[in-house]
Order: sequence, then C-alpha cells, then structure tokens
Amino acid sequence: MNYNGKKQLRSFGYAWKGIRSCVGKEQNLSFHLIVSTLVIVAGLVFGITQMEWIAVILCIAIVITAELFNSSIERLVDLVSPVKNPAAGQIKDIAAGAVLVCAIGSAIIGLIIFIPYILAVL
Repeated sequence: MNYNGKKQLRSFGYAWKGIRSCVGKEQNLSFHLIVSTLVIVAGLVFGITQMEWIAVILCIAIVITAELFNSSIERLVDLVSPVKNPAAGQIKDIAAGAVLVCAIGSAIIGLIIFIPYILAVL
C-alpha cells in the first residue's frame, strides 16, 4: 500500500473513531439509531420498493449526519465557552434545531412511505 493509501485508511479510522465516540454516549443519537433500526425492519417486513429504500436510507443518513454535526458543535462550544454564555447556548440551540428539521422531514417521508403499507394490512 502506498503512502496515500495508508493516509486515506488512517483518515477512515479517525472517522470511525469519531462516530464511536458518540454512539452510546449521545442520547439523541442513540434514539435516532434505534428508530433507524425499526424503520429498516419495517422496510424489510413490508417489502418496500427500491426507490422507497433510497428515500429511507437518505433520510437515515441525513438525520444521523445532522446529529453527529450537532454533537461536534456542542462539544466545540463547550470547549471554547466553558462558562454559561447566552450566545453559546443559542449556537447549540440552532444546531439542535437543524437536527429537528431533518428528523421531522424524515418522519414525514417515512409516513408517506409506510402509511399505505400499514393501511393495506388493516
């Protein structure tokens, strides 16, 4: 493996390390991972279409990514502003709001996909 390949592999390792540093430690991320697992199981049970899988996977990726960004922003704000500061609180609130927007949008897409399957069973 050449130098560039080793460097890329190391970068990939750092990325996984970053994800692992949040999993199980960030309550909201854990919640999103549990919901994502349930959605994947529901997709398998209902046999959703390829395009529906694409939408589901994109939604999961967007929400998890937003949560990881939010966690990193919160940690950075805590680092640079360890004393309670209204501006720091607002920054954290905005980052959390971004996650909420992604989660609500994903939930709506999930309802659009899964309600017809649920109604068909009832």
